[in-house]
Amino acid sequence: MGIIAGSREVPGKNACDRRHTYRIIIIIIIIITVCAQPHFNICKETGVQLDKKQWYEHVPKSVETSQDGKVTILWNQQVQTDRTIHNNKPDIIICDNEKGTCMLIDVAISGDRNIIKK
Repeated sequence: MGIIAGSREVPGKNACDRRHTYRIIIIIIIIITVCAQPHFNICKETGVQLDKKQWYEHVPKSVETSQDGKVTILWNQQVQTDRTIHNNKPDIIICDNEKGTCMLIDVAISGDRNIIKK
């Protein structure tokens, strides 16, 4: 009999599901952390008022606007398109309100699970 989190249950499907859930939570935390630094730097460069001094203390807001109103930064917002696109939620969108253009930034973490030592 195995002991899992103080219970005397035999590790089975529930233990595997729990481990899988923990992995997903850890991946989400890593992605948010990895995206917070570029978001902080973009806000700093475009003149958005920041309440924190360091990027690791920064919590991105859904919509940030520069003090002069020229740039709007969207965090984790869905993009409206004329066709159905399944993954249309980029991490950061920088909208230049003067030029009427937007830049989509999607942060990715490459997996190194299949790398073989040479």
